[in-house]
Amino acid sequence: MASNFVPNNQHRNLRACMVCSVVQTHARFMTSGCPNCEPFLELAGSADAIAECTSQVFDGLITVAETKKSWVARWQRLEGYAPGVYAVKVEGTLPEEVITAVENAGIKYVPRDGSANDETN
Repeated sequence: MASNFVPNNQHRNLRACMVCSVVQTHARFMTSGCPNCEPFLELAGSADAIAECTSQVFDGLITVAETKKSWVARWQRLEGYAPGVYAVKVEGTLPEEVITAVENAGIKYVPRDGSANDETN
């Protein structure tokens, strides 16, 4: 299992997935893709897909070791995802064709930018 440690000089290269909010370096997305969304986002090896589906603008970081047991994981809708570092909020808008691919994969897409909470209030 690869380490999720990010050296201080690489923090400016961090990006968050707009679907699951996992935070990794651009290089990690390029080599490994998203640990949760790779089957339908296909980020590995695609700079264009990484630019469309991840964002450099995000708020807050949480680290989750056991996503099935953590109340924070439930609160952030991370149950069943890979252990790792996640953003609390991710700014950005996915293209419609990506949202369609996410939903075709059986995932109910909920924006991670907080707008879903605004709609229910």
